[in-house]
Amino acid sequence: MNDFLGEDQTGVLVARDLLTLLLCGFVACAVLAVPFINEAKKTEANQQNESSSSAAAGMEPPGNVIIEARWDDKLRSDVDLWVQAPGDVPVGYSNKSGLIFNLLRDDLGAYADPTEINFETSYSRGIPPGEYTVNVHLFRNLENVFPIWVRVVARVKAEHESGAATIAATRVRLDHEGQEITAFRFTLTERGELVPGSLNAVFKPLRSAKN
Repeated sequence: MNDFLGEDQTGVLVARDLLTLLLCGFVACAVLAVPFINEAKKTEANQQNESSSSAAAGMEPPGNVIIEARWDDKLRSDVDLWVQAPGDVPVGYSNKSGLIFNLLRDDLGAYADPTEINFETSYSRGIPPGEYTVNVHLFRNLENVFPIWVRVVARVKAEHESGAATIAATRVRLDHEGQEITAFRFTLTERGELVPGSLNAVFKPLRSAKN
């Protein structure tokens, strides 16, 4: 073939063939990589779903001081959890994070909820010593059925501890929309231990203090 083509044309053909081979190799690599990309996305999605499912199932969320509120799953009732750490601002639906606490999710009851579980959870970063306040507030009750009972639990996971220990648990009764109740107040030491005699339910407004 070189007898009929000049050196310039031969070089062009060689370059074209090389480019074609490179392009084919790139396409082949892309096709082979697609299943691995999809698998990675699927794994990430599954991890996110498992994390959401764990929270919905009541499994331990991240954090040191963990506050959970749970009410009847059948009710279209918007119950709000409000918490306040020592020296920090109240944290609830209209202010989902402070220096210490974060509200994991604002649950509106059965409205716009992909799960059938009515719960809210707040967790802290660290355990600053001092008094903690935990309130519940009935924002809206579309069922118009009263009373609404809310189970409230406080747990503490100290540094280097494998699990969280329950330090307070109670049930509070909500009788009308707009009602805010202090479930409990307690004081923790620097080691995350409950100060004896500090647990009480003396009312301290949190939502009204923020709004």
